[in-house]
Amino acid sequence: MIKLSTAVNIASIVPPLNYDDKLLVLGSCFADNIGQRMERAKLPCVVNPFGTLYNPISIAACLNRLKSGIQFTSDELIEYGGLWHSLLHHGRFSNSDKQKAIDAINTEFVTGAKQLEKATCLIITFGSAYVYCDADGKIVANCHKMPEKNFIRRRLSVDEIVKAWEPWTNNIRCLFTVSPIRHLRDGLHENQLSKATLLLAIDKMKYNNNKNVNYFPAYEKMNDELRDYRFYAEDLIHPSFLAEELIWNDFIKYCFTREAANEISDVEEVMKSVEHRPLHTDSDEYKRFLNKLLLKINQLKEKYPYLDVSKELNKSCCIQ
Repeated sequence: MIKLSTAVNIASIVPPLNYDDKLLVLGSCFADNIGQRMERAKLPCVVNPFGTLYNPISIAACLNRLKSGIQFTSDELIEYGGLWHSLLHHGRFSNSDKQKAIDAINTEFVTGAKQLEKATCLIITFGSAYVYCDADGKIVANCHKMPEKNFIRRRLSVDEIVKAWEPWTNNIRCLFTVSPIRHLRDGLHENQLSKATLLLAIDKMKYNNNKNVNYFPAYEKMNDELRDYRFYAEDLIHPSFLAEELIWNDFIKYCFTREAANEISDVEEVMKSVEHRPLHTDSDEYKRFLNKLLLKINQLKEKYPYLDVSKELNKSCCIQ
């Protein structure tokens, strides 16, 4: 039998996750993608309350801030290019109105802090081992396109990452991934060094605390099993929708119980119908479709009474 790809052996995490787990998802745009799919499947999770984050130190710093419960003040913002920014947040929080920026930051901060209090597992995606330090030597999460001369760029060491994460890996389950997205701006060789540093750090954390630390090989899946460019988007950097689907399917299979995987499948089937966009909303066929959709949503609620499907029910009723 001819093989056209190298299969990646994936070990199931122990114990697997289920709908009883309270999940906090932090990290790079791969965390955004997985997190959005988890939200769509109605899993109890909060995704990137600081926005997309890339380096391990900043992700740990955001967790530390959530744990402190100390909300942000306007004094912590800086102004550049007509916008107010936080160096701990993604640019989606930046705003020309300082108060609006703080309000948006603290709204998601409160949600994230509450989730962390009850979290049973952190799902973390490291994107890059390269960091930017300000004039005081403090690592920032985002430079917000300010001049590079304002920062010092360096690569983290394995031990730096492990030390920053010890307080978390010692006290809560952590499921780590390394983003399969290549940072070509760093250069191909430098990108490999960066990813290798992240992989070595996670491996050391797993060696130090095998009970709490799990690893899902999204990086290996993308770069070995799906190495063909047909699995990449047009920019030849990001995974295509097909690749995202394949990785997501493996993520469910190896990280969740069989019961949870079946529930995710049931929810996704209903969500596909909810997201359907018809050409003719006034047709009898569409009215029959809506009646069937309402029945499906109610059956889902009956089967899984703890799921919140109120938004889907309201949307379906409003459309009618």
